[in-house]
Amino acid sequence: MNNLLFKIVTLGLVLAFNLSGYASAGEINTGSRGIVAIKGYGAVAYFTEQRAVRGDLTISYEWLGAIWRFSTEKHKTLFSQNPVKYAPQYGGYCADGIALGEIVKTIDPEAWRIIDGKLYLNADQEAAAELEDVDGQLEKSVTNWPILRATLVENPD
Repeated sequence: MNNLLFKIVTLGLVLAFNLSGYASAGEINTGSRGIVAIKGYGAVAYFTEQRAVRGDLTISYEWLGAIWRFSTEKHKTLFSQNPVKYAPQYGGYCADGIALGEIVKTIDPEAWRIIDGKLYLNADQEAAAELEDVDGQLEKSVTNWPILRATLVENPD
């Protein structure tokens, strides 16, 4: 019985830790006036096809107050079963901008990186390369996100 309790507590801590870095309702980057995440591109395709793929208007899923689009029903199912696995870090804001201490809403869905199994979106290819290639840049984004995330909660626009 103690082993079961340990597993339950451990699972709870793991989930709390994993979800703490992700956006909650209202913190997903949907552009200036939109409700669609990643400008309509499918989050799962970055992992399964290793490329940016525009989602189909008819294949969507609502999560954390945003509409997520997908190119296939299979991708939608994968996302709905584990959105935290596929959702971009920092609510889909420019990850390099977060590293520089800025909330940058403008992203290019083609400017992305998967690093250590996590999706990072960026404003442009230069920012994506900087996030990956500049020593300490990714670590800066991890450090800056909680501060910038709090700013989003206080001032959603």
